[in-house]
Amino acid sequence: MTQKKKPLFLSWLQLRKERARLLVAIAGISFANVLMFLQMGFRGALFSSAVEFHHSLNGELVMMSSRSRSLISLDRFTERRLYQAAGVAGVASVSPIYLNTIQWRNPDNKEIWDIYAIGINPEHQVLNIPGVEANRKQLRQPDTALFNLGSRQEFGAIAQQFQAGKLIATEINERQVQIQGLFKLSPTFGINAYLVTSDVNFLRMATFRQGGLIDIGVIKLQPNADIQAVLAEMRSRLPSDVKVMTREDYAKAEVAFWNASTPVGYTFDLGVVIAFIVGAVIVYQILYSDVTDHLPEYATLKAMGFRDRYLLLVVFQEALILAVMGFVPGTAIALGIYRITNVATMLPMAMDLGRIVFVLILTAIMSSVSAAMAVRKLQTADPADIF
Repeated sequence: MTQKKKPLFLSWLQLRKERARLLVAIAGISFANVLMFLQMGFRGALFSSAVEFHHSLNGELVMMSSRSRSLISLDRFTERRLYQAAGVAGVASVSPIYLNTIQWRNPDNKEIWDIYAIGINPEHQVLNIPGVEANRKQLRQPDTALFNLGSRQEFGAIAQQFQAGKLIATEINERQVQIQGLFKLSPTFGINAYLVTSDVNFLRMATFRQGGLIDIGVIKLQPNADIQAVLAEMRSRLPSDVKVMTREDYAKAEVAFWNASTPVGYTFDLGVVIAFIVGAVIVYQILYSDVTDHLPEYATLKAMGFRDRYLLLVVFQEALILAVMGFVPGTAIALGIYRITNVATMLPMAMDLGRIVFVLILTAIMSSVSAAMAVRKLQTADPADIF
């Protein structure tokens, strides 16, 4: 065996000798990996679900009140502003959207829950959601609505009953409403379920709302229009009580709200840091114990002429071996938890390659930091003192 291969071979022999310690180290690193994956998964699900509605809007520009911050922090503005924007060159059409939380009565147990209602003009293709587009014409009928396939179970087994051919009728704000179709939109950390209806039906259900005061406006441009030029013209024409932005910037603003204006994003980031520290402590304890137990052997190698660099390489290779061995089961466990969480909460918990690589890098750094702390004991080992 060549000199180059000896450190890796020695590292593995030392780890394998104490199998109980090796299993504890793998379990500890796996636990830290699972924690990091979960925190990142919840953070990713938060942002993905928060902007799913934004990306479904069928228009290049979005108008809202200058005081609106997010879907759960909206202010209304007059519909006249939207029609003022329609006069700008390059605009093909404008569509108002009403948004509000209203009371939904579970038709199975009669419990009342808040549901997020979306009121659209059924003559316009405003939402690029397959279920909405396929059933849009059904919304022309009075007291009809489409129910969210991704809603949680507390709202009733609506999807299962509808797919079985059962007529679904319930009360919304004490008004009888019939479900005419299903669509899929993931719940968010602030919205448990969605309902899509026509703008006319929306105002019938939300009797506390005044017609002509809308929540957002979707602006569709002509195919050859310059988005930035149209946007600049609108901003110069319209009063300061409304703001216009691209659909992509609208989604970014929603993510920024959750990340900076609420404690949720900070909490998940802190969870990743805590998981990193927990894993580092576990690896440090394992490596420190290993170095201490084998200190006479290391001193012997020093007496034989092996340099500190060689011995330090052994410890760092132990750390990286532990990182890989703990990462594999940790990733597998996290994938299982992602799946369970997705089924239980309907949140879009999904693993991606970028997240896997990022956690692997964090795990390698975590183990290397622990190794750097543990080798301080090794550097002070003097053969004369030990023997």
